[in-house]
Amino acid sequence: MLNKFRENFLLELVVFVSGALVMIYEIIGSRILAPYIGTSTYIWTSLIGVILGSLSLGYWFGGRMADRQPNLRILATVLFFAGAMISATILAQDFILSMIGVTAIRIEFKSVIAALILFAPASTLFGFVTPYAVRLKMQTVENAGKTVGRLYALSTVGSIFGTFLAGFFLLPFVGSVRTMYLIAGLLFALSLLLAPFKMAVNNIFLLLLFPVAILFNEVYAYTLFASYGMHDFDTQYNRLRVFQTTEKDTGKPVRVLLTDPDSTQAAMYLDSDELALNNTKYYHLLRHFKPDFETTLVVGGAAYSFPKDYLRLYPNKKIDVVEIDPQMTEMARKYFKLQDNPNLQIFHADGRVFLNQNEKKYDAILIDAFTSVYSVPFQLTTVEAVRQMEKGLNNDGIVLVNLISSYTGEGAKFLQAEVRTYQEVFPHVYVFKPRFEKDENLAQNALLVATKSNKIGFDSTDENISALLKNRYEKPLDLSVPVLTDELAPVEYYNSLAQKWTEK
Repeated sequence: MLNKFRENFLLELVVFVSGALVMIYEIIGSRILAPYIGTSTYIWTSLIGVILGSLSLGYWFGGRMADRQPNLRILATVLFFAGAMISATILAQDFILSMIGVTAIRIEFKSVIAALILFAPASTLFGFVTPYAVRLKMQTVENAGKTVGRLYALSTVGSIFGTFLAGFFLLPFVGSVRTMYLIAGLLFALSLLLAPFKMAVNNIFLLLLFPVAILFNEVYAYTLFASYGMHDFDTQYNRLRVFQTTEKDTGKPVRVLLTDPDSTQAAMYLDSDELALNNTKYYHLLRHFKPDFETTLVVGGAAYSFPKDYLRLYPNKKIDVVEIDPQMTEMARKYFKLQDNPNLQIFHADGRVFLNQNEKKYDAILIDAFTSVYSVPFQLTTVEAVRQMEKGLNNDGIVLVNLISSYTGEGAKFLQAEVRTYQEVFPHVYVFKPRFEKDENLAQNALLVATKSNKIGFDSTDENISALLKNRYEKPLDLSVPVLTDELAPVEYYNSLAQKWTEK
């Protein structure tokens, strides 16, 4: 029975499964790289380009080898080595990516190097499978076209299945690293199903690499959990890392959310309600620039740090929060003390789509979606998006935008472009530098305030607000950069420049 299955269907199964696995492998690649070099379009470009190039090399090599030695055992060996390569990736990924992440080169080069080292070897072996299987399956010249078409169709259908499986199930419910376990395990299983290997020392060593890689990775994850309360998990949109540490300056216990290598997306003190991140405090400038505010919209929830503080300090005011990732909200409930409140309404949607469809008017709109130099949602940076914000404001309404950029030098282009873009829509645009003592050439937080009215000055009797107002950045910015538009918004290029000036 097994021999009949092998003869009639096994190669088709191998082609289908390998087609699925290569797409799963490509999709989870972005999550593997995210904690070290981010999740920008440069990451996807490098992964897709390197994997396609590797597959092409595999097609060529597989076709040549198939004509010379059409043997089922060779195909089994290739699948076996692909499993071993992915096991090696599981074992070495943190070490390799840590080294690449700290190198002083542009993100474009980092992403290509990382993709070549971690994903090219196994992808080349994936490419070997289909042309080699075609040669093994081909019986006569007369049925060559039908055989080629059927197997490549199966490979493509497998890729489609793997794409949906990875995006809709594996990433949000299994996780990127554990999906790698699944890929390696299936490759070893397919190899053994095709042709059981000989008990040679090399084969046993490569097979043992799989459980050793899993054990090492799980022990490492447990060690991080035991030491820092580290939770590392994937959602449909992000790879999140939540852990506990102590604040460097004060020694206070703090819980931190990270989604990229160099910046903290959110933090919460474990022993007080005070805002842990200084830049978040600047959103309270809304009560200076719009003293009679009643309703506020926040685009970008993350750990909901400011919305929680808003509800605490302004218990009679209303706040809506737009967060694209429902699992991010659940994370905030579980780890960052987010609670239901009648004055808090949460919308799970893309921020730009919400702005386009929104008919409600707000006194203030706060943009908190640019807290990284690695993954900036360009659709919220453009002049068209700013016009939608202005449309969604009441009279004398304001917009406050937190972003990361340098203030001078080549790393300042994102800040310059955003100021230039907001000036196209709002008559008054101001910049505040939360860490005024920090070198202006280094990438850091900047708060942009855009108002319809210039009735408010820069003095306040409120001690806390007065301290914030003192950090207004009044040096001239180079505004020769073009306005950002939906058609052309090179924010990832601008931020790749800023990454070179990120403080390590």
